[in-house]
Amino acid sequence: MDDILIEKVRCFVEGECRRPGAKYGIDAYKFHFVSVVNYSRILAERMGADLDVVLVAAWLHDIGSIIYGREDHHITSCGVAEEKLKEFGCDDELIKRVKHCIFAHRGSRDIVRESIEAEILADADSMSHFDDIGGLFRAAYVTEEMSHDDARASVRNKLINSFAKLSSDAKKLIELKFEAAMLLLD
Repeated sequence: MDDILIEKVRCFVEGECRRPGAKYGIDAYKFHFVSVVNYSRILAERMGADLDVVLVAAWLHDIGSIIYGREDHHITSCGVAEEKLKEFGCDDELIKRVKHCIFAHRGSRDIVRESIEAEILADADSMSHFDDIGGLFRAAYVTEEMSHDDARASVRNKLINSFAKLSSDAKKLIELKFEAAMLLLD
């Protein structure tokens, strides 16, 4: 594993999240990126995937949201990833594989995932929702300006949809959190 590259990418993402005016701030780093990276590592090790591709993609998958906003962030994140990875001296093949993972990670889009690494990132992104239910409520209340009832229904539906999209391996890892969330939100 290329620990130096992973650390450069992690530092870049953390720096962008800490930048004044960053769209989602340091909370996105602490409560989303770190969770996605942790789940990505677990799944990659279990499934024998390319750890460098998975971890670099996990760190960069939502960087477009931080810099430009959520709209089409799977596309803007690919652009940022390509630019930074070239700056870091990465080869074209790694960049191509990372960009595919990032592009295909969005659960709300019907994008074919052509590698195990892309499947892992999509799973890890969905799994992270169960680690930051408070953040889902914050988005519903603050960003979407929902009522209490609407926010509760929205968060519950997001978690149900996230769980439904997971691979069987990912479901096994997150099943207890899903059941606990449903118990609390019913």
